[in-house]
Amino acid sequence: MTGNGRDPESTSEDSRLASLQKRLGQVEAAEVKRNAVKAGPESDANYRLGNRVLAELLGGLIGGALFGWLIDRFAGTSPWGFLGMLFVGVVVAFRNIIRLSSTPRK
Repeated sequence: MTGNGRDPESTSEDSRLASLQKRLGQVEAAEVKRNAVKAGPESDANYRLGNRVLAELLGGLIGGALFGWLIDRFAGTSPWGFLGMLFVGVVVAFRNIIRLSSTPRK
């Protein structure tokens, strides 16, 4: 012990702790900044693209099924109009999804 009642080893531990806390704060700030950039406009664009793909797929299926049902209803060709137009709706949906995914994003 020294004259001031403090152990010299505890003083060095305090300075090391202060240094460690300072570095930890810098790393945490850098991590927050990095995560804020990651969750920015790019993830928003990906979310919109995913919603667009889902809408194309559902629209093609539902639209084809509806037109097929209407053809069957008025022409009496059940179930061939429904199945044929459902197939056409799936093809159109996949064509739109492929076209959507192949265009470069902004």
